[in-house]
Amino acid sequence: MDSIWINAPAKINIGLDVIRRREDGYHEVKMIMQSIRLFDRLTLTKTKEPGIKLTTNLSYLPVNEDNLVYQSAKRLMDEFHLEGGLDIKLDKRIPVAAGMAGGRTDAASWMLAINDLYGLGLSKRHLMKRGVKLGADIPYCILKGTALSEGIGEKLSTIPAMPSCYILIAKPNIHVSTKWVYTNLVLDEHTNHPDIDGMLASMKKRDLSLSNQIGNVLESVTIPAYPQIAAIKDCMLQNGALGSLMSGSGPTVFGIFDDKDKAMAAKEKCRELPYRCFVFVTDLYR
Repeated sequence: MDSIWINAPAKINIGLDVIRRREDGYHEVKMIMQSIRLFDRLTLTKTKEPGIKLTTNLSYLPVNEDNLVYQSAKRLMDEFHLEGGLDIKLDKRIPVAAGMAGGRTDAASWMLAINDLYGLGLSKRHLMKRGVKLGADIPYCILKGTALSEGIGEKLSTIPAMPSCYILIAKPNIHVSTKWVYTNLVLDEHTNHPDIDGMLASMKKRDLSLSNQIGNVLESVTIPAYPQIAAIKDCMLQNGALGSLMSGSGPTVFGIFDDKDKAMAAKEKCRELPYRCFVFVTDLYR
């Protein structure tokens, strides 16, 4: 096998809580992660000429050591002394800097693909141990599906799958710095922490009432700075969403729907907002 392709799914945070800031500067988190059917596609082809050639459909993305796909490729090729080179084509469909782990799911899927392409025989756990060195979200992006993420994001537990539903994604045309959000997050006795344990209990019951429980502590930082996020949430809730939340540090907003027609109608309402948005209706990736 000289060539392989793989889909890299986006993720959303059904629940995101920050427990504390650690002495090393990292934040200890407790999150419920969910993959959705919005994909980037990676195509890998072996070449006789040594080196890594990365191309993308977006001209502004880096194609050198600044790209996580390139970094993860080089690490595995160096570790296993893989001969020849690789031609990597990245077809980007997940919005960039959206709070949906687009770059990290690409790096994770690349590691899965090269494991198959070269027959390295690494388990997912072995790949996850390597991936965490590049980013705390990468182990989850290797695992995929529905998971509880703790520690700095590297401690993962599989949990009951989220009940079937439709997801409306709306990403406004703004950029939010994850570093800025975490730097400005205030954790004190007034912080409104989401009930992650309550969400887990609802998921065990396969109950979409968890839509009323979803929460993201980072909204307390991002929404005051970018009020259009709140407006998008309100639009979804007023048009049939069972619940709506910002994913990650933002700016993407998602809505949970029990009916596809409702989700599609809400999508059109989001298009009418006075903000330029990427909007997309999909379902869960298990």
